[in-house]
Amino acid sequence: MPPQLRLGIAGLGRAFSLMLPTFLADARVALAAACDPRATAREQFARDFGAPVHEDVEALAADPSIDAIYIASPHQFHARHTEIAAAHGKHVLVEKPMALSLDECDRMIAACERAGVCLIVGHCHSFDLPYLKTRELIDRGEFGAVRMIHALNYTDYLYRPRRPEELDTAEGGGAVFSQAAHQVDIVRLLAGSRPTVLRAALGSWDPRRPTEGAYSAMLWFESGAYASLSYSGYGHFDSDEWMDWTGEMGNRRSPEDYGGARRKLAAAASPEEEARAKAAATYGGPAYRAPAADEARRRYQHFGPIIVSCERADLRPMADGILVYGDEQRRRVPLSAPAVPRHEVIDEWVDAIRLGVAPRHDGRWAKGTLEICLAMLDSGARRADVALRHQPA
Repeated sequence: MPPQLRLGIAGLGRAFSLMLPTFLADARVALAAACDPRATAREQFARDFGAPVHEDVEALAADPSIDAIYIASPHQFHARHTEIAAAHGKHVLVEKPMALSLDECDRMIAACERAGVCLIVGHCHSFDLPYLKTRELIDRGEFGAVRMIHALNYTDYLYRPRRPEELDTAEGGGAVFSQAAHQVDIVRLLAGSRPTVLRAALGSWDPRRPTEGAYSAMLWFESGAYASLSYSGYGHFDSDEWMDWTGEMGNRRSPEDYGGARRKLAAAASPEEEARAKAAATYGGPAYRAPAADEARRRYQHFGPIIVSCERADLRPMADGILVYGDEQRRRVPLSAPAVPRHEVIDEWVDAIRLGVAPRHDGRWAKGTLEICLAMLDSGARRADVALRHQPA
């Protein structure tokens, strides 16, 4: 077996908490060091993994015990932290969104190319196996070309505890930067063609949460296909109802949990108290719950209901397989249950670093997704079409 990829973690917040079950279960990686501004998080990491901890990214990147860095810091720090990691010769896995501007994306790509290190952006839900397998079915040609895609997701995103900047679009907050990156990535993957034009509308309906909590967009592709993307994080209808009550993380959901996010948020009397509540529930916080050993996820992760209309069939990726609605019959293409959640991220990263396989989710791919997210904000503000000019072939 090849040697493990020794990971340094830049940021021990929610993103790390969601990736931790993957790191614990995948033998190809080892948690070797971390940095975080919170002393409690650093102390817990040192206890859990017997590994060195640092106060800042510069010290982490200089640590000779690591091969690569997972950058899970807040959105506004992704570009600078990637440049620091690359300057120290570390491979980079950076959380979505890649950055907050196209110029930042260019800097990140250039820094990694100069250093000869691998850059992958994720986790985005376009890594999820049901979407990858749906793309494989399309590529076989049995169903003809993709003509139309509908993607929607209704969640309670906006009412989960947030830091103040997460409710400020200019600081990288809001549904477009945090959520559309997933949906855009999936639609691009499934369409298999270069996006050309976008038109979007934004919804900001709660003055207590002063950022967009919803959006709808139409996206056109060179192939002639088009896609509609809709998202609402306002905590009313829950589209997991249309995914057999499988949650985004592949977990079983109960409809009896309705309204839970709003009830918890109501207990926070101020923005400062809300931010403390979020920190308390993340790694190193007093309310943090480590993933249990028997907390096996029997289904794949997803980002809401999606239907891909091809010339001779509609395809619907689900959390445990793909439903195929053909000309004369409906059938299910089953998928074996995942032994490791989000293993697809490690598959792509290790193949790129160890085998030199060109990654799908590289910097140029992620820059294309960010361009679409920025175009959504621009189009929604101006109520106009926006041409897309930085999409990779």
